[in-house]
Amino acid sequence: MAVIVQKYGGTSVGTPERIRAVAQRIVAAKEEGHSLVAVVSAMGDVTDELVELAVQINPEPPEREMDMLLATGEQVSIALLAMAIHALGHEAISFTGPQVGIVTDHGHTKARILEVRADRVRDAIAEGRIVIVAGFQGMTADGHITTLGRGGSDTTAVAVAAGIGADVCEIYTDVDGVYTADPRVVPDARKIDVIGYEAMLELAAAGAAVLNLRSVEFARNHGVVIHCRSSFTEAPGTIVKEADESMEQAIISGVAHDTSEAKITIRDVPDRPGVAATVFTRMAEANVNVDMIIQNVSEAGMTDISFTTPKADLVRARKAAEVVVCELGAREWLVDESIAKVSLIGAGMKTHPGVAAQMFRALSQAGVNIDLISTSTIRITCVVAAQEAEAAVRALHSSFGLDDAEVTTEVVPACGDGE
Repeated sequence: MAVIVQKYGGTSVGTPERIRAVAQRIVAAKEEGHSLVAVVSAMGDVTDELVELAVQINPEPPEREMDMLLATGEQVSIALLAMAIHALGHEAISFTGPQVGIVTDHGHTKARILEVRADRVRDAIAEGRIVIVAGFQGMTADGHITTLGRGGSDTTAVAVAAGIGADVCEIYTDVDGVYTADPRVVPDARKIDVIGYEAMLELAAAGAAVLNLRSVEFARNHGVVIHCRSSFTEAPGTIVKEADESMEQAIISGVAHDTSEAKITIRDVPDRPGVAATVFTRMAEANVNVDMIIQNVSEAGMTDISFTTPKADLVRARKAAEVVVCELGAREWLVDESIAKVSLIGAGMKTHPGVAAQMFRALSQAGVNIDLISTSTIRITCVVAAQEAEAAVRALHSSFGLDDAEVTTEVVPACGDGE
């Protein structure tokens, strides 16, 4: 029988009734003979409520203390879920992230996992217990509590799965898989049955919120098979795994959009070696994540540098930009919060010319103006006005025929519940 890690998000454990439903699902898998580890997020909107409470106390709370506060949300969930499982007649034991040996760096509020010392999990499984682990949290080597950032429970689940050599990591959410576009924006969007790590990485990076980017990255690096599925149905979801010859390579896998970023432009920067290094060193020192970067053609020895960053990092990014302007003698810095990224992703596009031309033509016909463009071998991303994002997504989904099952159909292995 299989060793299965299951992750349940905040919606899945948002009420006592839902916690009991999750417990019943876990127990059902246990009674089939599987070994179970469940990774759980904080209930419902608890994390947002804790953030709001902190800001009421201090508008700019210290990040270390934010981690101490936010880590409490998951502890409530794991204890309640363990109690629910005990009520069903099975042995369960709950652990915090630090208790199961999730070791992170010192990046408070968005720490990265360095190591998983999973001995306590393996020992509890060997004793026949169901193990419940708090997602989203860990501890530095010198004992400081950290959190992993939004979506961090996905990363916890994949890391634990890698640490114990699980057969599959099932990520349960309030949707039933990964779609060719956001179904709330494109009603004809289709669920993807199987997708490779690389395409899923690009989708996650481009704004598809079903799976956390770092969890997919961790899964790829450690060969963890992910099964993304709904907490509320028994239907199979989307398998994320290493692409192989059994998977038909679609030209386009999907369209993603993201309105959570802002654009910062530093105007009239001296065009000389080392300037870009200075800009992004200052951003890194301020713990600012940077996504797309565009540098204009030099004119009269000066240039503009634009980049996108999560709005959650804007307070730090503004301060760092002010330092950069003074340090480099640039003219000014500007922030545009009304942008969106719209991305076309597909492993097949690297061998099919004309994809970019068709994308730009579709956006033009929809009256969508493009601000910035960035590409990889399997992704093209355009920055557009936020109010035009949904029209852009619908135009691209239609133009590339993503509502046609023949376009992106992939072969699904016979793998009940992701095995």
